[in-house]
Amino acid sequence: MRSGSIARSRFLLAGCFWLATAAGAIAQPQRLALVGGMLLDGYQVPPLHHAAVLVEGDRIVAVGRAAELEIPADTEVVDTRGRVMLPGLIDLHAHLAVLGHGEYGRWFSWLDEEGVDVEDVMEISARQLLLAGVTTAVDLGAPLEASLAVRDRIARGEVAGARMLMAGPWITRRVSFWPENYQIGVSSPEEASAAVERLADAGVDVIKAWVGLTREDYQAIADTANRRGLRVHAHVYAPDDVRNALEAGIHVLTHAGSAGTPPYEPDLVRDIVVAGRPVVITGAHRVWVFPATLDFPERLQDPRLRQDLPPAMYEELQRSFTDFHRLPYFQTTDRQMFFGDASLGQWIEAGAVMGMGTDSGTPLNFHTEALWREIKAHVDLGMEPLDAIAAATRIGARILGMQADLGTVEPGKLADILVVDGDPRFDITALARPVLVVKDGRVHQR
Repeated sequence: MRSGSIARSRFLLAGCFWLATAAGAIAQPQRLALVGGMLLDGYQVPPLHHAAVLVEGDRIVAVGRAAELEIPADTEVVDTRGRVMLPGLIDLHAHLAVLGHGEYGRWFSWLDEEGVDVEDVMEISARQLLLAGVTTAVDLGAPLEASLAVRDRIARGEVAGARMLMAGPWITRRVSFWPENYQIGVSSPEEASAAVERLADAGVDVIKAWVGLTREDYQAIADTANRRGLRVHAHVYAPDDVRNALEAGIHVLTHAGSAGTPPYEPDLVRDIVVAGRPVVITGAHRVWVFPATLDFPERLQDPRLRQDLPPAMYEELQRSFTDFHRLPYFQTTDRQMFFGDASLGQWIEAGAVMGMGTDSGTPLNFHTEALWREIKAHVDLGMEPLDAIAAATRIGARILGMQADLGTVEPGKLADILVVDGDPRFDITALARPVLVVKDGRVHQR
């Protein structure tokens, strides 16, 4: 019943401090200039001080020192003095259908009991990502029709949210407790190939391969995806699965080394690094988020959650956080924390190609803050801040094959720009303080 859902979505949109038209679409200026702030352009080079970025429509047309760039008279000028400008962030692993609720089974049951359309949940999540400075995200597991509908409404400007690349349901031999329409169960490489064909025909942007697959399954998925021009993100933990996915030509290894897995043997790490195969560790969502919540449980009542969610949904989330340390999701966290530094550190020390992904939406892992926490985890373990920012921008765009349009602030690219309070080179948590977000040349602010 999308008519009621649309009305509710517009109400939520108005409550999130967006610059929006009365109809719910985001107004787009013809010309925009961000003037005066320091620019980190996505490359690991010294910043440009007192910079200006000129935008026409949805593209960047000029970048330089503010004193040297001529700004046309009919340009909307945004003063960024005292702030830092950088490319919009890219999250390579999000789950829009979940909002950080403590227990998956209860969450999906509650949605059914309350008659909540999952598309409304996904739109809330996409807006939360955008307000957090994430201008592009990859959703790796949701109902197919809802995924494509939300993606397309965002692309048309009907809904404010991060630019979404959608996988739809994942492909697996081990069907889980998630709802049936979030996954496609297969029992042979032929069925795995057919699943890729079906998803490609429907119009997905990426393919997700989940656990339980054989070497032959991975090969069939990779071969079919290559033929259809799609990239595959494999959910892998066990060394044999990582090896199988690597040798089958799977494009992105996600989770590899997290979830309590001891560090891999040096030859496996070396082979991944030599192959230049991207790794997206999603390291923070238990290992860093759980102790952060023990130290500061007040984060569970972040006012942004109350602002973003309908009252009944907010109360359901709060109920799910009761005695959160007892939740099934965190029962192996002690083991994950034991191996956490070594599991993530192995990739940093080896010089692997790393993108940033968060598994955002998983228990206590809110879309409003997941990516800055993930980036901070990498920096805490020795990654240079500029390298971490590049992983979340320029390298992320390259992993997606979208480097011609995204990932850096330079002429010709889409105008995705984040303005933050503070210098993330010295304090990476400045990324938690966005004061302005520009996506496709459109201005959003708190």
